[in-house]
Amino acid sequence: MNTLGISWGKVEFLPASTITVTGEAKKQESNQIANFYAGVSASNDDKQEAIDEVNTKMTDIVKKIKEFGIEDKDIQTQNVNVNENQQAEILIYPPTDSKQQAKWSANNSITITLRDVAKAQALTDMLTATGATNVSGPNYSLDSYSDASEDLLADAIVDAKTKAEKIAKASGRRLGKVITVSEGGSPVYYPVALESKGRGGDTTSVPTPVEPGSQTVYKSVTVVFELR
Repeated sequence: MNTLGISWGKVEFLPASTITVTGEAKKQESNQIANFYAGVSASNDDKQEAIDEVNTKMTDIVKKIKEFGIEDKDIQTQNVNVNENQQAEILIYPPTDSKQQAKWSANNSITITLRDVAKAQALTDMLTATGATNVSGPNYSLDSYSDASEDLLADAIVDAKTKAEKIAKASGRRLGKVITVSEGGSPVYYPVALESKGRGGDTTSVPTPVEPGSQTVYKSVTVVFELR
């Protein structure tokens, strides 16, 4: 019973009008880290001699890397292999000749993280002059995306708001408060890589040209605004 004699009729709460916009931001960041790979391989009919040769060369390489200024935490063993070769011999040209294949092969490889890219050329030349049988790098990257990402996130939100205001004005409406913000996108990078291979005892008379370059860091946000 309505004691006031007022009929309110049917009351409905309609959803507010909204607009969803994606904002983007990106910028160039100079590379801060260079990663290298160095490996040693040896073959011998005697298993232990093959292992000892690899171990001796790799120990010397690691010593030189540390003397160069690389910390222990930035030198990591990637792979250690000792294999017995199944094929007794391999044929080479001319067909009448044959060459006996060593019974055992061994290898050891490491990765090196260089945190001063200004020294990338010097480290490249040093590695190719060691007993390493395979050297590759530098592969460049950023040290941390955190600082760049925080700035880009704010820029992406501003970009979304600018777009939303233009759309609202074009439709004869006004932009209201922010309803939701969803972060999307991830850093995009384009590393510059140089690969060089050499045999132990090789020396580099001309410095290896390397350029650290930069990377494009990208962020995007999806923002839902209220329309008035």
